[in-house]
Amino acid sequence: MLALASVTPLLRSLLSLVLALGLVLAAPVAAALALSAADLPPRPPAEHVLDGAKVLSRAGKAEIERQLEGFSAERVDARLITLTRLDYGLGLDSLADQLLERWSADPPAGSSPDPLLLLLIDTQTRATAIAAQAPLDRQLPTELLESTAATTMAQPLRSGDRYRQAAVEALQRLATVLQGGEDPGEPVVEEAAAVVSNIPSREETSSSNAFTWVIVLLVVGTVVPMLTWWVFSR
Repeated sequence: MLALASVTPLLRSLLSLVLALGLVLAAPVAAALALSAADLPPRPPAEHVLDGAKVLSRAGKAEIERQLEGFSAERVDARLITLTRLDYGLGLDSLADQLLERWSADPPAGSSPDPLLLLLIDTQTRATAIAAQAPLDRQLPTELLESTAATTMAQPLRSGDRYRQAAVEALQRLATVLQGGEDPGEPVVEEAAAVVSNIPSREETSSSNAFTWVIVLLVVGTVVPMLTWWVFSR
């Protein structure tokens, strides 16, 4: 008994040590996964889709890449970035603004690059953001970008992590406006139809006369046998 009693505290100490070591080792890994503007390429890469979160299929990525490349006809450099974790204290909108500044600060000599349009998705929180570089913000005002990020992009993510759909529909909406068309507006949210139930509600139950019928039947069941006994006993 004494040996067993001495082993138990030892096991607890070992478990505490293992847990502490695990937390220490996990901290650098979590920090390494956190992303800031400095972790992204210093200049816009050749690919227009940076799927850091690995949430797009090969076909989906190729489809979005074609859409983004199509914005060059409107003299716009459009990009999509997915990520899994933001650096501590950094918001997605702030990251988009920092990235605009980083990618436009040092253009190649003798070139006049198209203004940037960035679409960002944080897969951990399902947050979305869209940022446009001046003078593109004249064609795509802040209200349109915020609405597209908060509804057109966010709705497919909230209803099923549909990252391809979120990007495709957002790009279609922005392309329509860039080409001089009317803003298609926010997507229509389908409300689930109410399920018809055969179970009566509390109001229906309280308004019914079922309780009255129960009392009547109880009275009849008591009085009729007594009358029958009284008649036949005379």
